[in-house]
Amino acid sequence: MNYLFTTWEGGGNVTPALEAARRLLARGHRVRVISEACNRPEAEAAGANFLSWRRAPSRSDRTRHSQTFKDWAAESPQEGLLTVIRDVWCGPALAYAQDVVEELEREPADLVVTCEALFGVMAGCQSVGQSFAILSPNISLRPLPGIPPLGPGLPPAQNEQEAAMHAGIAVAVASMFDSGLPALNEARASLGLEALEHLVDQFDEASIELLATSPAFDFPTDSLPPKVRYVGPILADPLWTESWESPWPASDQRPLALVAFSTTFQNHTELMQTLVDALSELPVRVLVTLGGPLESGDIRAASNCHIVESAPHSQVMKEASLIITHGGHGTVIKGLASQTPMLLLPHGRDQNDNAVRVVARGAGLSLEKNAAKNAIQAACRRLLEEPEFLAAAQQLGALVAEHAAQSSVVEELEEAARQAGNREARAIGHC
Repeated sequence: MNYLFTTWEGGGNVTPALEAARRLLARGHRVRVISEACNRPEAEAAGANFLSWRRAPSRSDRTRHSQTFKDWAAESPQEGLLTVIRDVWCGPALAYAQDVVEELEREPADLVVTCEALFGVMAGCQSVGQSFAILSPNISLRPLPGIPPLGPGLPPAQNEQEAAMHAGIAVAVASMFDSGLPALNEARASLGLEALEHLVDQFDEASIELLATSPAFDFPTDSLPPKVRYVGPILADPLWTESWESPWPASDQRPLALVAFSTTFQNHTELMQTLVDALSELPVRVLVTLGGPLESGDIRAASNCHIVESAPHSQVMKEASLIITHGGHGTVIKGLASQTPMLLLPHGRDQNDNAVRVVARGAGLSLEKNAAKNAIQAACRRLLEEPEFLAAAQQLGALVAEHAAQSSVVEELEEAARQAGNREARAIGHC
């Protein structure tokens, strides 16, 4: 089969896509990747043929200076979401569509695999009758029955009053999503497609929508739409991750705390410094991974702290007793798979929703991103000293790790490609 993957540099969405591509390549399939230029080395290391976006945004590096969207500068999480919708989801929709259609004209694909944010890719595929799958390395972007609406970080409704509140919030979230509808519909009109009533209606054109997370992590849904599948987390470290060996002697038995935030800039320099300062007064070893948007000179290390550009989280998390993170899905799900308690300080995007799922299972605690040093210290002490957190992390983490080991992403993508081929064959037969 011939697959075409499309991604954007949004942080944790790239690594799962490239890992899925690598697994398909290992099964003998052909894979191309269209992404931002900064992802070329990793895509080619995975074995895929790489192409940069031509008309659509394409970053040459992962520094804060090249970041094309600045949701961190918004005055509220709501405004931040509107920024992402404008600058990523819908504003460049026609450019994404034109790029993917041009590549399909150059070389057809059995299946296009895209993330849930690239509405232009989906519209472009639809305009030329190309089958596509959505691969979402996180909880569902669009509402699922019984699950609280995305954004505020709500637990499931416990009564009719909370259900009514959730319904009202869902309407507000849908309205924010639909702020991108004029731009998307303008792109669709240029492609000869009819206007959509709601932004998420574009998802209905997909052959299948794969949620690369664990149903044990997500809140239970009343029912899944016919095309939606949980395929388990896709666990992998970015290929640009550097090797790591502990700088501390084996005799140092202090617990290890890993501080790991986003690989995109979220204006988190001050918080990272507060975390280092807070942890400097606790009997722990501290490893800080900067991840690209921050530089080593941005953070003053304490005597118990070691700062690196990157490290293999899958390795470090197994050694850690505590993970402190912004709450991105990739970091959270890998942390759970390692059965390690977490302190989460969400900044926006889906991070509040990831945090509430961890907290609801008793596997961690959550604080505001502007939390004071003493509040951070108190939370860390609880997570390290109260055994209930470790027990909950172990229980949930065992299920997450099992679902990751049993991931069906390759099989689902193979079946989607076969079904697409069958539909094309039938269409030719009717001509």
